[in-house]
Amino acid sequence: MITYDLSLHGNLPKYEYLYRCIRGDIRGGTLKENERLPSKRALANHLVVSVSTVESAYSLLVSEGYIYPKRGCGYFVSPGKSSDFHIPPYEEADGGEKKYRIDFKANKCSLSLFPMNTWTRLMRQVLSGQDAVLLETVPFNGLYVLRRAICEYLYEYRGMRVSPDQIIIGAGTEYLYGKLLQLFGTQCVIAIEEPGYKKFSDISGSFGTLWDYIPMDESGIRTDILAESRASVVHISPANHFPTGIVMPMKRRRELIEWAQASPSRYLIEDDYDSELRFSGQALPTVYSLDENDRVIYMNTFSKSLVPSLRISYMVLPKQLMDLYKKRLSFYSCSVSSFEQYTLAKFISEGYFERHIGRLKRHYRNRKEQIVREIQNSPLMFVCEIQDCRVGTHLILVINTRLSEEEIHNSAESKGIYLALMSDYCRSPSMAYSHQVILNFASIDPEKIPLAVELLVEIFREDIRSCGGFQKTVTSAD
Repeated sequence: MITYDLSLHGNLPKYEYLYRCIRGDIRGGTLKENERLPSKRALANHLVVSVSTVESAYSLLVSEGYIYPKRGCGYFVSPGKSSDFHIPPYEEADGGEKKYRIDFKANKCSLSLFPMNTWTRLMRQVLSGQDAVLLETVPFNGLYVLRRAICEYLYEYRGMRVSPDQIIIGAGTEYLYGKLLQLFGTQCVIAIEEPGYKKFSDISGSFGTLWDYIPMDESGIRTDILAESRASVVHISPANHFPTGIVMPMKRRRELIEWAQASPSRYLIEDDYDSELRFSGQALPTVYSLDENDRVIYMNTFSKSLVPSLRISYMVLPKQLMDLYKKRLSFYSCSVSSFEQYTLAKFISEGYFERHIGRLKRHYRNRKEQIVREIQNSPLMFVCEIQDCRVGTHLILVINTRLSEEEIHNSAESKGIYLALMSDYCRSPSMAYSHQVILNFASIDPEKIPLAVELLVEIFREDIRSCGGFQKTVTSAD
């Protein structure tokens, strides 16, 4: 039902104001050609005006050709009266995110790898086999069948002994972070790695939580500076720190556990995001599995290993925190539908998730080798050093350039390429992280990798030229 505020008619008669409102919607394309208008009586009742007011407005619109009557059917918008106004197509109306020729964005993944046929088949099995169970209220911490499947997976592949009663399922890691911040309260001070995951500090700020940025060294977050901070909770990602790619050694992990055990109010939040995508070496034990005093909160997500739109993450809480969560926050409903939870439980327990991870690792390993090969065979190598990351889907290029960080961003933008720099993840500028480009290769199509490298060469063309890179490349080719 079309709606207008006729109290705004001013000095105009109500029927004329209504006529102008409808005419404006026709001209603007809100009311489309051959669209049926409400009946005079229905619109009069809706707008709380007399039928004669609507009748007079419709008569004016008919006389000017904006609408036409059909005997016994009502009034319709005349063809050809709408302007060029149109709703933007889907690709431009998905939240305003700009489309790039090459997108090295960190939260992208290769959607084509998702086993859609398997997922659809399992979903059909769930829908046909669960009957009324699917319609029941989901427990606050998620379905037991999924929590049990996660426990079995964590034990088999991460060496973690976890009870289903310790797990909380939520719609994305950000949602679960929010619940943790509510649990800790605004008096808590959280330590965050610098550089690091900025969104976590943004979420913390939105809850009024204080945080301290703790610098990193080659082993991860510095425990000596942490010890002098106000923090009682620390966010870490030891398996694969983003964006530096540091894998935290065992010694630093034990130092963090010692820090947490020094006070009953201290906790570690271990974000194990991307840990499945390890391409070399043996995975170190999680900090959670090393802890003997329940001071570690473990978090992980299926967004990168499956697809972002699935929005299923989970956290494992120490017993005392789970007891507190039940008392304070269990009134919140679980934010993931039972349909998806049952399907994911089958996907994990029937071995599909393990096989899918294997395919992902092979695919991303090949993708990484391809982009490294292209860079090594390009003039970029005269001005850059490749820092390989053993886990995850990104590389770091340390560039010897005279361009400023802003100039690098602007040049990339002008060429239709999305680039993130290490400095983008720092609270304040630091020479230690300047001129480091982060290349997330997860969503770059293989056929576009040569173009991606060409565009990177264009960005740093003057630096390559100044060191004779192009000349040396030509001579070498001859």
